[in-house]
Amino acid sequence: MGSTVFWILVLVAAAVILFALDRLALWMEARGWIYWRRSKHNPSGALGNAFREVQSILEPEKGRAAEQRLHEEPGKSESGEPHVPGEE
Repeated sequence: MGSTVFWILVLVAAAVILFALDRLALWMEARGWIYWRRSKHNPSGALGNAFREVQSILEPEKGRAAEQRLHEEPGKSESGEPHVPGEE
C-alpha cells in the first residue's frame, strides 16, 4: 500500500514539475528569449543576428557571404534557377 502511494506522489510531482517548466518556457518565449510552442523559429531573430555579427568580425569573408544570402530573393539559386528541394 505504501509503495503505491509513493509512486502516485512521484507521478504527480513529475507532472507538476513538467507543467511548471512548460509555463516557464512560455514566459521566456513571450519575452523573446527562446522559441518554444507558440512561435515558429525565425533564423533572422535577434540571436541569429548576434551570431552573424560575431562571425563577420572573426571571418569577414563569410560574414559578407551570409549577409548577401539574407538579401537574395528566397527560392532562387546562384544561377537564377528556382531551388528544387532535395538538390544540393
